[in-house]
Amino acid sequence: MRTILKAAAILTIAAGSVFAQQPTFHDDLLDKLAGNWILQGTIMGKQTTHDVAAEWVLGHQYLRIHEISHEKNPQGQPDYEAMVFVGWDQSAGEYMCFWLDTYGGMYDSTVALAKRSGDAIPFLFKGKDSTFHTQFIYHRELSKWEWQMDSEEKGGMKPFARLTLTRK
Repeated sequence: MRTILKAAAILTIAAGSVFAQQPTFHDDLLDKLAGNWILQGTIMGKQTTHDVAAEWVLGHQYLRIHEISHEKNPQGQPDYEAMVFVGWDQSAGEYMCFWLDTYGGMYDSTVALAKRSGDAIPFLFKGKDSTFHTQFIYHRELSKWEWQMDSEEKGGMKPFARLTLTRK
């Protein structure tokens, strides 16, 4: 029931945006993430490699990030796949992120908000039972992105992933 209520809330928000459409979203930092990348690093201490394709969609309102792992599951399909949508909430003056992946389900921690901090976007996915930090950090001098992901546990941060994106 909770999942249905969350889905209804998201649809209501989306429907509301049709009537009060904000200007086309242009962002000099996210523009640098558009394109094709190789993601490499560690997730839960294990080395991984993913392909990442990021492009502006839905009238340039969202940057869609499609992430697919090179590692395969026993059925021969990608071990992990995600569709991430990053947009802008004009009224709040902050980024919003919708992270949908192969783990499925609609969780209260599927949506995050963030205020830009220099060349970093520190998303906070805050759920009823968990808090997850995901930072997108752009390194201008290297033209690379870094993703740092940490779970908040017992008042401290526990590293989850340390990833670098290099252009294909």
